[in-house]
Amino acid sequence: MSTVIEQAVEARLVAAAPRTPTVSATLHYDRSDPFAVRMTFPAAATLEGVEVCWTFARELLSDGLEEETGQGDVRVRPYGYDRTVLEFHAPEGTALVHIRSQDLRRFLTRSAALVAPGDEGRYVDLDHDLAELMRDAC
Repeated sequence: MSTVIEQAVEARLVAAAPRTPTVSATLHYDRSDPFAVRMTFPAAATLEGVEVCWTFARELLSDGLEEETGQGDVRVRPYGYDRTVLEFHAPEGTALVHIRSQDLRRFLTRSAALVAPGDEGRYVDLDHDLAELMRDAC
């Protein structure tokens, strides 16, 4: 059984222009980092012309399907019946994307099959992580 899930999602960029572009973004979940989800945007979708990856809590994504959540660089909220808005805040500005809620639910269901919500601590090796931190500090 694989310990990594990747799923392409259609992300509609919210812009001032009447036609909002749609890009293919990738959601990524790895059992070795059980609390986190990564979302990668291709270079063509960014101002800098380079691939951009955001990492945030899986719980943030899950909670944001039902209610507005997040206080930091990533915020998530439901939008209408079938969309979810993700806000990404950076020094360069804020990016808003709409994603189909069903795609996010499918991704979260797949990630829960790897690591059930609430069981993430069973997959974290604190001794190893602490040793890595100490090694880098010397």
